Amino acid sequence: MSHAASLEEFARRVVAREPGAVARAISLVEDRRAQAEPSTLELLRALRRAADPLRASRIGITGPPGVGKSTLVSALAKVTRASGRSVGVLAVDPSSPRSGGALLGDRARIDIDPDDTGLFVRSMASGGELGGLARAAGAAIDVLSSAYDVVLVETTGVGQSETDVEHVTDTVLMVIQPGSGDVLQFLKAGIIEIPDVFVVNKADLGVIAERAVAELSSALAAVHAEGVSAAPAIVLTSAASLSGIPELLAALDAHRAGLVSAGKLSERRARATAAWALRLFLQRWGEQGVLEVGGKTMLLGALEQRVRRGATAVEAASEIRPR
Repeated sequence: MSHAASLEEFARRVVAREPGAVARAISLVEDRRAQAEPSTLELLRALRRAADPLRASRIGITGPPGVGKSTLVSALAKVTRASGRSVGVLAVDPSSPRSGGALLGDRARIDIDPDDTGLFVRSMASGGELGGLARAAGAAIDVLSSAYDVVLVETTGVGQSETDVEHVTDTVLMVIQPGSGDVLQFLKAGIIEIPDVFVVNKADLGVIAERAVAELSSALAAVHAEGVSAAPAIVLTSAASLSGIPELLAALDAHRAGLVSAGKLSERRARATAAWALRLFLQRWGEQGVLEVGGKTMLLGALEQRVRRGATAVEAASEIRPR
């Protein structure tokens, strides 16, 4: 069998949700060695031919560390599976500043049925990246999107710079903990303008949780007062008991349905993918490389053109090289 035929067969196995093939594909796109890049690019092209990249619903879950993101992801995956849809989870854990390693504990906090081939969970070390996601996260999400109906992406934890999740997903979900002062911090950082859906977790806290919903509603009303866009939905949940999780899934589905009905899904995906490709280019070539190709605006335009022609972020970033 030729290499091309073998690669096409590998891609078909990924799309068929064979766990071993999916895991191997993600390991390949995580490989940072130069000699691995051609195989990564060929695999991503084969997956794009085998499956519609817009088919999967990509949902990013972000929020401060300790807010219960992993428990929420587990609950959301469970309810989504109950609806008959397959789920792929990418959970990014922070790396140690000393060793560079990561505990990768998200897998332990997500309830997994080993016999369920419709659910796949992969942990990934952030590698010290400040954006809340690992360098290979975008390509790993492309792999999962070819195989699963819903892809859930959990970031390391949001801060003033950790907003990269909007560049690799279609719907951003932010989790807030009652009584933590998160709303004020997000207002100061400007992050509150990014999410499409908000979750106030730990509803079992009662009055404190209800107060957090009221504070968030007031903050969002102020941010969206000019009517430029509709205020995001706010859902009160208790992930441990699955309370509010069906309503959360409905809100996420409604956001995606709105993008599709307005014809904005492909546009949002193209702009986001181009922004992620720009990030990859910067990591590889730096600011000097950006200057050598004509500056950030020109580079972003060139990347977006390639994305609109069907390239993934990795492909688009690899096709442009400084002089």
